[in-house]
Amino acid sequence: MREASPASLSMKKIHIIGGGLAGPEAALQAASLGCQVTLSEMRPLRSTEAHQTGDFAELVCSNSLKSESENTAPWLLKQEMRRAGSFLLQAADASAVPAGHALAVDRLQFSRRVADLIASQPRIEVRREEVTSLRQEDEVITVLASGPLTSSPLADELQSLTGAGHLAFYDSISPIVDAASIDMEKVYFAARWNKGSADYLNCPFTKEEYDAFLDALTNAKRVETHDSDKTWEPSSSDSPSLTPPAYFEGCLPIEELARRGRDTLRFGPMKPAGLTHPKTGRWPYAVVQLRQENLRADSYNLVGFQNHLRFGEQARVLRMIPGLEHAVFLRYGQIHRNTYIQAPALLQETLQLRSHPGILIAGQLSGVEGYTESIASGLLAGRFAAALAHGTRPVPAPRLTANGSLTHYITHAEAKRFQPANMTFDLLPPLEEELRRRARDKKERHRIQCERALAAWEQWLAATALHPR
Repeated sequence: MREASPASLSMKKIHIIGGGLAGPEAALQAASLGCQVTLSEMRPLRSTEAHQTGDFAELVCSNSLKSESENTAPWLLKQEMRRAGSFLLQAADASAVPAGHALAVDRLQFSRRVADLIASQPRIEVRREEVTSLRQEDEVITVLASGPLTSSPLADELQSLTGAGHLAFYDSISPIVDAASIDMEKVYFAARWNKGSADYLNCPFTKEEYDAFLDALTNAKRVETHDSDKTWEPSSSDSPSLTPPAYFEGCLPIEELARRGRDTLRFGPMKPAGLTHPKTGRWPYAVVQLRQENLRADSYNLVGFQNHLRFGEQARVLRMIPGLEHAVFLRYGQIHRNTYIQAPALLQETLQLRSHPGILIAGQLSGVEGYTESIASGLLAGRFAAALAHGTRPVPAPRLTANGSLTHYITHAEAKRFQPANMTFDLLPPLEEELRRRARDKKERHRIQCERALAAWEQWLAATALHPR
């Protein structure tokens, strides 16, 4: 991405479809690089089964953008994005709430800040409309960032355009409780292993309490799917043994985890390790963590407690958690269908469709998983689209970087077994044998990988810089 030539003075326009996380980031990136952008979002004219508002950048599942601990994979991805001027990360940093060593945000304030950024950018035109066609005009670059809840007409249009079926998995939403309804005498503030500030509320279990909770959870009545409308509704059957759908392994419902063994939850979302109880000086048998939901600290979400139990069953079972006996639920856990394309067969490393290079796919629809990963995908798509609009060829992010490795995975994985991915060190190229021998331990190896990634990222940013008119 170089400085635009005189021949590119009549730049192509950019149409971005989707106002979630990837779409606004792509729009702001492209506009900041001198492009005229139209940003289309169907909400609130047409909502989805999971969204509650028509706001830009609504965080549906949780309010966490993962770890800020130095030299971790989520930290590396965010550091690269900050160095590239990510607008949504700026909004996230400005609306952060206490969350130990993680970046969590006040959802409403975060959305407002993103909306303000879009409103203050004169090169972005917002259209509240449902887009159902991907037919391209010659002078328009399209970025499809309609998200995992892409409407059926648009998904059908994409399927028709690519000649390949889209894939789907089921994803869930964690419950939120009113802070005033928590029994503060039974819970305690702590950060795992004392990392960061003690911002998480911890609900401690004895073995007897855990066993009773597990029995109630595994026997609770679930909800079942209806493929015709792709939503979950209560079953008329009282049987808890419904056939589960194809879940994404990185975000399993708690009742599904519980069925995999009596200790699965204790070594997963209810892991007590590193959470010393101040009254006993010991770790509890199990623990449920609550994370502050907003700056007012008047609500908390149950970390990792996504589920698809009936609402009445959720109230009954979750009130067995110590400290939540009288919990008032502001939102129950829910389940919704997430849609993504078969990216390895369809996408170039510049996020362009192989068969239609004027169309780019960004966000969870492209096969990345997670809030930060979706924003990162939007950042790249916005820069790639801007390069195309300026008449230059977009250059993929380096393989050594977090952004480059994540994009490399979704475009090079085995297509038939493709599943969405979060950013992990497994996606980065391994260190050469000599460097591995020199490194004292895994922590040192990760530090070296992060150092290399950031250096490669800086070089790429300098080499691909565009200078807006």
